[in-house]
Amino acid sequence: MTTIRPRRSVLYMPGSNARALEKARTLPADALILDLEDAVAPDAKEIARQQVCDAVKARGFGKREVIVRVNGLGTPWGEADLRAAAEAKPDAILVPKIESVVELNTIESKLGPADPGIAVWAMIETPRAILNIAHVASAGGRLQCFVMGTNDLIKEIRGVHTQDRMNLSAALSLSVLAARANGLVVIDGVYNDIANADGFKATCEQARAFGFDGKTLIHPTQVEPCNAVFAPSAAEVEDARKLIAAFELPENKGKGAIKVDGRMVELLHAEIARRTVAVADAIAGLEAA
Repeated sequence: MTTIRPRRSVLYMPGSNARALEKARTLPADALILDLEDAVAPDAKEIARQQVCDAVKARGFGKREVIVRVNGLGTPWGEADLRAAAEAKPDAILVPKIESVVELNTIESKLGPADPGIAVWAMIETPRAILNIAHVASAGGRLQCFVMGTNDLIKEIRGVHTQDRMNLSAALSLSVLAARANGLVVIDGVYNDIANADGFKATCEQARAFGFDGKTLIHPTQVEPCNAVFAPSAAEVEDARKLIAAFELPENKGKGAIKVDGRMVELLHAEIARRTVAVADAIAGLEAA
């Protein structure tokens, strides 16, 4: 099994706020998106770029994955953002409003000889992106992750935010399917009502049920409850270890299905169990750092 990197909680931090960038080094988020786009006013774009790139170059974020969200290439700041971010060498560069493989190829060509360890993450936030999602997911190259822009999707479809997100279920499901078919990570969009802890937890649980690896967040108070939902529970891990052990018994070697605690389980359940244990071990390693 390939190495698993937890991405339960992916917290946006405004690039124009120096204090927020410093605080980010201490938060228990699995990943940080240092934002040059939506969270930054036009007159603060230049200083935000400098602050974010200086912070990335200084390192000091521990095992947290660091992603820089740039402005789109069609904006006055996009080209300079991309060049500066590539020079700073974050773990990934997040590009907004991706709708086609052509756009991803353009990003690839502009990154050119930049550190090959820098991945590309793509914001999926328009109707055209959803309609093209299978093709976009097949782009290859540096593409590693989809990040859902659910606020923008609601705006573009002229919908309204609902707790059950039934109006987004097709978009969310198609994005997860396309990501899984192409070996990509996929992260759910943000939850806007910071004060509604119960609603936030329910949406995290829904996102996990859809198959998302984690969720983007807009406030530090959302990190720990998000981490809890997207981590296997102690009971899940215990059950997974028991199932793996059962399949490894000499009398069960080579069997496609066995009985464990009165349930019939198949080899696919053993694969799920191994991933559950691997995720739990990866999270334990991250939190011990």
